[in-house]
Parts: sequence; C-alpha cells; structure tokens
Amino acid sequence: MTTNTTPQTAVAKQGPAPAALLYAVIGGSLLTIVSAFLAWTWTDEFPGDLTYYGSPAPIQTLSLIAGLLTAAFALSALGVKGLRWLTPTGARKPVWVLALGTLAGTWFTVIAIATVLGGFAHLEPGAYVALAGSLIPALAAYKLPDDSHKAATAKQLPSWAEILIITGVFALGLYVITFGIDTDDKEPQLFVTYLLTVGFAGFALLKAGLFDRLGSLTAKHRQVTLLGTAAAAIAFPFIQQSGDTYTLIAVNILIFATVALGLNVVVGLAGLLDLGYVAFLGVGAYAAALVSGSTASAFGIHLPFWAAVIVGALASLIFGVVIGAPTLRLRGDYLAIVTLGFGEIFRIAMGNLDGDSGPDITNGPNGIPNIPHLEIFGWNFGESHTVGGIVLGAYANYYFLMLLVMALVVLIFARAGNSRIGRAWVAIREDETAAEAMGINGFKVKLIAFALGATLAGLAGTVQAHVNSTVVPENYVFAGPVPPNSAFLLAAVILGGMGTIRGPILGAALLFLIPAKLAFLQDYQLLAFGIALILLMRFRPEGLIANKRAQLEYHDDTADQAPTDLATAKAGA
Repeated sequence: MTTNTTPQTAVAKQGPAPAALLYAVIGGSLLTIVSAFLAWTWTDEFPGDLTYYGSPAPIQTLSLIAGLLTAAFALSALGVKGLRWLTPTGARKPVWVLALGTLAGTWFTVIAIATVLGGFAHLEPGAYVALAGSLIPALAAYKLPDDSHKAATAKQLPSWAEILIITGVFALGLYVITFGIDTDDKEPQLFVTYLLTVGFAGFALLKAGLFDRLGSLTAKHRQVTLLGTAAAAIAFPFIQQSGDTYTLIAVNILIFATVALGLNVVVGLAGLLDLGYVAFLGVGAYAAALVSGSTASAFGIHLPFWAAVIVGALASLIFGVVIGAPTLRLRGDYLAIVTLGFGEIFRIAMGNLDGDSGPDITNGPNGIPNIPHLEIFGWNFGESHTVGGIVLGAYANYYFLMLLVMALVVLIFARAGNSRIGRAWVAIREDETAAEAMGINGFKVKLIAFALGATLAGLAGTVQAHVNSTVVPENYVFAGPVPPNSAFLLAAVILGGMGTIRGPILGAALLFLIPAKLAFLQDYQLLAFGIALILLMRFRPEGLIANKRAQLEYHDDTADQAPTDLATAKAGA
C-alpha cells in the first residue's frame, strides 16, 4: 500500500532539521517585517526620511515585502494549507533566493545610510533589527535540503477564476513597473533596492515554477491576455501623479524597445551581428525631420505625419539594402566590423553636411532643431488634453502613438518569425552552409532580414524625431552612457532573449531605465553594466526570457549525466 504525500509535506516530515531551518527562516523574516515599522536613522538627511515609527518609508516597505514573500514561501514549504500552490516545483530554491534578496536589499540600504551620513553611529535600533532579521533567513535557507521536482498537473479552475488571476497579475505588474519608473531621481538608493528586490523576487518565482503556471494560463486565455496587456499599457499615463516627467521615460523606453525588436530580426532570427544598427534609427529620424516642417530643414517641406513615416521608413529601407547588398556576403567578425564602420560613417557624415565640409543638408553638428509637434485629425500632440477628467500631458500623446507603433512592430515580427522566410532565417542562423545546401538562398534571405530590421528602426526614428523635437549626430553613436546606441541595443536583445518578442522589450526597458535612474554612477555606469552582463552570461546565458531552443542549447544536461550513468552501470556489473 502506497501513501500519497505532497512534496511540501515530505519536507516537513524529513526530520527536525529541515523544519527547524524553515522556522528560523520564518522567524528572521518576521524580524525584518517588524524592523520596517521602526526608525532606521535619527536624521531626515538620508533620502526618504527613515526616522518614523509605525510608518515605513518606501525603501523600508521593500524590505517588508521581501520579508513577507520569504515567510510565505517558507510556510508553503512547511505544507501550510492555502500556500502550497506557491511552490509547485519545490521550495528550497525560491526560499533561498528570496532570503538572499531580502538580505541584499536590506543590507544595501543600511550600508547606504552609513555611507551617506558618515558612519554607523547614525543608525537607530530598527536598522540593526533589519540586519539581523535578514541575515538569519539567508543562513538557514542555505542549509535546507534540495526538494526540486517536476511540477504536478495544476488543478483545473473555473474559467472566471483563471481570468481573475491573469487580471490580478497584470494589475500587480503595472503597479510594480510604475513604482520603479516613479522613483525620485534624488533617491537612487531606493531604485537600487527596488532593483534588488524585484530581481530576486522574479528569479524566485521562476525557480518556484509559478511563471510556467502563469504561462499556461495566458496561453489558454490568449485573447484575455492580449486585452490585459493593452489595458495595463494604456492605463499607465492615467495613474501618473507627477505630470509628464515619467511618461517621457516610458515613451523613450517604447522607442528603445521598438528598435530592439527590429534588431532582433537581424540578430535573433537571422544571426547577423550588426554593430551599427543605431544608424538606421538615425536615418529615419533625419529623414522625418527634413520633411516635417522644421525651420532648420534644407528642403522647407512640411508633410503630414503619415507621409513623414513613409519617408523615414523608406529611407532606412534603402540604406539597409544599399549597405547590406555588398556586405552580407561576409560572415561573423567581418560583417560586424563593416556594420560598425557604417554606423560611424553615418554619424560623421551627418556632422559634416553643414555647408562647409559638405552640402548644407543636416546643419552639421547642430542638428535639425524646432521640429514641430504632430497634429493628427486636429489632435495636437504638443498640448495637454483632458480625458475622463484626467489631464494628460503632451508626452502622453506620444506614449499612445508609440504603443500603436510597437503593436505594429510586434505583429510584423511575430508574422515574419512564423512564416517561411522566418524559418529560413533560423536555418541560416543555426548553420548557413547546411541551409544553403538544402536550397535556401542565404544572401537573399539575409538581405531581407537586414532590410526589414532597418525599416522597423526607421519607423521608430520618425517618432523619436518629433518626441525630442531635434535631431543631432551625437544621438547615434556606437556606445555611450545614454541609450539608445548600438551597444545597448545589442545588449538589450541578448539580455532579454534573442529570437523572442518579450525578451528584447524587457531588456530595452531595463537598459534604458537603469541608466536614467542611476545617473549618479556617471562614468561607472558602463562598468556596472559590464559586470551585470558577465553575471547574466554566467547564470542565464539564454537571456531573461528565452525560447525553448535556447534553453535546451544552454542547459543540456546529457553530458553531465553520461559519467553518472556509466558509473552506475559499472557498479551494477
């Protein structure tokens, strides 16, 4: 007779040691939660004012939330009813990751207080309680036995309940994203703690198997998911209380993400390393600026926006074909060097077309200023508008426009990736020689990918020109502290996950938001960025959101299992 025991109950019954460790995790988490209601310093000179009792500041709230999550997952490991669903693939890894996140965020905050104020003498008892409370769960969770297992089949829920779960997740995601974007630039410590908390919490949910469960729900209710995504995106400007400041950040993130999706066609699908891709963004921006009625335009033309979009996209398409036709017969590093050279040639050429070094077309290094705001169907994008009693600033207009542009780009990417030409791109990426041997015209296929990627970048460039109201050559460099540039665009694709749709969007959002919020790092931004990429390549080389092919390529355990199987066979013999 067999006994059906859940994995969580099994952990609780393994003996006093695992249960005692879990109780230690819960106890330390409770201390962290209590510390959030205590003062961490006696002076309000530290950003955020952590001097109050009973009223957690935002940075303390992050430690409180991290402690709550750690305690909840530890209770799930103990088999507490109502919480077992939190750990479908095991509790040890998510509990440990959450404990590490609590430790990292809390200790960073306390050390930041001591650094800013000039010593640990400025700490109040609440800070010491937080240090001890966050350290205990990390030490205890490290000693927990590994209980990883394959997730059991999820219990079937009514359709309304599954839709309610999806709605709740989207609402929570919108709140988390808004919290990060709305953090005050004068409080960089808050944003760093936010990154640590959200990063570790997301990794813990991944290890717990909850993202897979959510993925199955969203795949089952695809239309609801699309509507929820659209509703969450549209709602963002309506919940901004500080005007257009953070809406402008969101607009730039959308522009950056749209261009990253275009590069994903070239790099992620076709496998072509393009190091000068930002030049196509510049081509679209300059083309639109020259025909949109700028006072500095050499042509004096003022076309409607739809015509300017066509001009910008066609200009980028032409440049993509002109550059791609002679260079795409090269492979690997040679192609990368040529595209890098094209990017630099474009920037230098735009700076020299000033009437002295060349024809007077782009106004040289001064760029093309005074690009007028868009006006579509009488709706002036440069003015504020009241919708439903809520005043939306000028950048909210461009935000909604970029949502439409991104939706179009996502549709094009998805349709192209699933088409016959998309499968040819993947074949070329995996093995060009084998693909050509099977009858695929490698040059033609790569040229189509190059041209399509350039067109999508030019499309985003036309909007960027109107958002910034000026276009200058310095915006289109290979690498720099401020995105978008070619290095950051390529990193966004790799960081997010090549060949996917959500990956580059997430990567672009992170790589734009982090430099914008951590401006205090100045020259050390690229150093921090490089360290982050090294850690990513070490622990998740397939990217934050990867397709199944990439996961199998980077996490193939067959080689690791072979010696074990051989040893087992010898032992049996």
